Amino acid sequence: MLGICRGRRKFLAASLTLLCIPAITWLYLFAGSFEDGKPVSLSPLESQPHSPRYSAPGQRERESLEVRVREVEEENRALRRQLSLAQGRAPAHRRGNHSKTYSMEEGTGDSENLRAGIVAGNSSECGQQPVVEKCETIHVAIVCAGYNASRDVVTLVKSVLFHRRNPLHFHLIADSIAEQILATLFQTWMVPAVRVDFYNADELKSEVSWIPNKHYSGIYGLMKLVLTKTLPPNLERVIVLDTDITFATDIAELWAVFHKFKGVILLLLDKLRKMKWEQMWRLTAERELMGMLSTSLADQDIFNAVIKQNPFLVYQLPCFWNVQLSDHTRSEQCYRDVSDLKVIHWNSPKKLRVKNKHVEFFRNLYLTFLEYDGNLLRRELFGCPSEADVNSENLQKQLSELDEDDLCYEFRRERFTVHRTHLYFLHYEYEPAADNTDVTLVAQLSMDRLQMLEAICKHWEGPISLALYLSDAEAQQFLRYAQGSEVLMSRHNVAYHIVYKEGQFYPVNLLRNVAMKHVGTPYMFLSDIDFLPMYGLYEYLRKSVIQLDLANSKKAMIVPAFETLRYRLSFPKSKAELLSMLDMGTLFTFRYHVWTKGHAPTNFAKWRTATTPYRVEWEADFEPYVVVRRDCPEYDRRFVGFGWNKVAHIMELDAQEYEFTVLPNAYMIHMPHAPSFDITKFRSNKQYRVCLKTLKEEFQQDMSRRYGFAALKYLTAENNS
Repeated sequence: MLGICRGRRKFLAASLTLLCIPAITWLYLFAGSFEDGKPVSLSPLESQPHSPRYSAPGQRERESLEVRVREVEEENRALRRQLSLAQGRAPAHRRGNHSKTYSMEEGTGDSENLRAGIVAGNSSECGQQPVVEKCETIHVAIVCAGYNASRDVVTLVKSVLFHRRNPLHFHLIADSIAEQILATLFQTWMVPAVRVDFYNADELKSEVSWIPNKHYSGIYGLMKLVLTKTLPPNLERVIVLDTDITFATDIAELWAVFHKFKGVILLLLDKLRKMKWEQMWRLTAERELMGMLSTSLADQDIFNAVIKQNPFLVYQLPCFWNVQLSDHTRSEQCYRDVSDLKVIHWNSPKKLRVKNKHVEFFRNLYLTFLEYDGNLLRRELFGCPSEADVNSENLQKQLSELDEDDLCYEFRRERFTVHRTHLYFLHYEYEPAADNTDVTLVAQLSMDRLQMLEAICKHWEGPISLALYLSDAEAQQFLRYAQGSEVLMSRHNVAYHIVYKEGQFYPVNLLRNVAMKHVGTPYMFLSDIDFLPMYGLYEYLRKSVIQLDLANSKKAMIVPAFETLRYRLSFPKSKAELLSMLDMGTLFTFRYHVWTKGHAPTNFAKWRTATTPYRVEWEADFEPYVVVRRDCPEYDRRFVGFGWNKVAHIMELDAQEYEFTVLPNAYMIHMPHAPSFDITKFRSNKQYRVCLKTLKEEFQQDMSRRYGFAALKYLTAENNS
């Protein structure tokens, strides 16, 4: 956001905002108000021409507000003198960095409202920073809405966590989408000494929707105006951050600025409470909008107007707290004379594509945190007590009960590993069909299967829920891949959920559960990423849902699985064409050569001539691909990597008395690929196979305990197989 400029008056409010709630203290990186390059004298509240908007009661209200403003002006002048003394002790060669004034066209790195906070003890123009107590909690507020902003928040948070040495409390003003994404992310991130609270941004829309706004952030760009009303009344101080910034230092350094107000802050807060910030900005906004008609910089225009009329609200901070990288700033003039930069602000719609002589340096700093392994930020703040976390305590209890000398310890431990999860990594928009027959394709994948995504999207037009097992760096590679694909970008009904890598096993069933949990349709097609469904399968399954009355019965509809060994296949467009290819040896029933038992109960001989659905019985090692209701049981997490992950799930469905029904005109084809790392480990590592056998036996024992006498058949069938 650049400063407001109207007529010959140019106002630059490059600001790093520190808010004191509920009676907010604003610390702005402030260049001042100028006309022809000279300071403009502004009264706290300039008189405005009479208009229908300002009735007599409104006029009295504004006059009362002016009185309250003047009452605190003297105290604020004393405060500013005190702060300027601290600035005067700074080295002479740095003193001028933030006091220079530039026109809007020239620009500097200190021309916008960056709402932010700090840490670590580097020198600054303000003299030596007061020390923040070791375990003092730093409060940070962020407004976030939508899918893309949620990704930006993660990078910002990483940069804060990387440098921090204090407990953090994030206050996130979020819409329902961002709250779902970020609540899951923080819950699974499990960073010690970090608390997160959410505030419903949608409920605040009515507070600011009356303000015409042309900024690309939309109505959410105005939400910071109502922080005093939104955040808890007992919260006295908060650092407010935009999502497009990167910290290069400890956020405690910025938090320390609050300590400069000791001895004055209580008086100041008391006066500001009486000033009624809500009234102040509303009256100012109404007056300004009479001339502006609409805001172009969202809340920044309102902040600028309030500051213009009430300059005593502003405390100037050095520009290295807000090094802005946009085409209209000359940020180099800010950072050329300082040894360390605190905050990098990508305050341009172009973001990383901005024009700047040193943009590669700043881009690399940003990419460092973008691709940084977030698991490494789960470090303890030793000596600082953390709030009791029931989930964390339960996890530690479960892990402590495991025997670390057990040869299968790593397998058992994986079951309890909490993987950081970022839901809806890309924009998702889909409303299920009104007839309650909609079906979502569910699958999971890793980086080596990305090439299947476009093909699946061409074969399946319905909604898709995917869980991707990626590192932080791979997640960014995936993002670039998806954004460069016309096929993927044209589909808004594909949900991509990133489960971040941790541990030595591929958590296949956890991934399936994540994808299943976020299905929004009544039914799910439980598939694998290396299968292509037949053309038209989506509509065929929706008709079958009605035909077999899945809504009122526990059925699992089986889609027969085939495979080809050819990388380039002319995909069959009908059952008759598939049967012809089967007879010619171009296609085979799935795993016919290596694992016949997995799909033999489908009864492919019967399927060849079937014209109506037919029922089949469960048999040992059966693992078909099925369509079920969304409320079906989850996959068992003890099975990781290769082996028994689908078999156990089908066994569970059978134990819960699901009927297995084969669809006569449905099929899917497995496409060839190199062996996965996990199947290679299974084949080459004896201990891997021993542990898998042990886990199978324990699963069957659990089944017997849960389902009693009916589950004995699974033990018998296993012994006879």
